[in-house]
Amino acid sequence: MQFDFHILNDNIIAVLNSKSIVIQSVNDALDLLANANAHESNKIIIKRSNVIDDFFELKTRLAGEILQKFVNYNFYLAIVGNFSEYSSKNFKDFIYESNRTGRILFVPTLEEAINKLSKIVD
Repeated sequence: MQFDFHILNDNIIAVLNSKSIVIQSVNDALDLLANANAHESNKIIIKRSNVIDDFFELKTRLAGEILQKFVNYNFYLAIVGNFSEYSSKNFKDFIYESNRTGRILFVPTLEEAINKLSKIVD
């Protein structure tokens, strides 16, 4: 697993550098956490394309299981991409609440993800 790192405001932000799906299961997410933690980062940015489509179907419960690991292990996650293709009210509400609390972010650009994560003080 390869990361690019951005250090801003004493925050080490790990940006996953992959063109393929990296997260297909809870175990894949745990591997991502372990790899970022090895670089002393608890802030991770991934692209929407790095996550299996089932994650974005709330009825599969995959998103809940994976994101709970980020919360349990005190990590922050930003998922970068276009989420307009998901038209369900439940998913839009999920994104809204996630962005409101700030632990899990759904943002359109890498720049916005870096900006938001760099302002978090642990």
